[in-house]
Amino acid sequence: MTVLSNDQVDAALPDLPGWERAAGALRRSTKFPTFLDGIDAVRRVAEFAEEKDHHPDIDIRWRTVTFALVTHSAGGITDKDIQMAREINRILSDQPG
Repeated sequence: MTVLSNDQVDAALPDLPGWERAAGALRRSTKFPTFLDGIDAVRRVAEFAEEKDHHPDIDIRWRTVTFALVTHSAGGITDKDIQMAREINRILSDQPG
């Protein structure tokens, strides 16, 4: 798996609403209406991540959930992370509430 260049990541970001590059990873924080809505979103993302065997780092702070994507085995952001960010956006857009 090839690590993407800064230019490649920058080129992908406009198509990834809510995501930014920070501390060597793609990051997105989302505030949910309720704590349980956030937990449900985490569950849905986790199910997809298990299917793909590519797992985001997830931080839960009451109603705010932060997803961070980096391919640790490659040492940086890869196409797998870009694809996972797209899928997380899809999952979150399908979130009830």
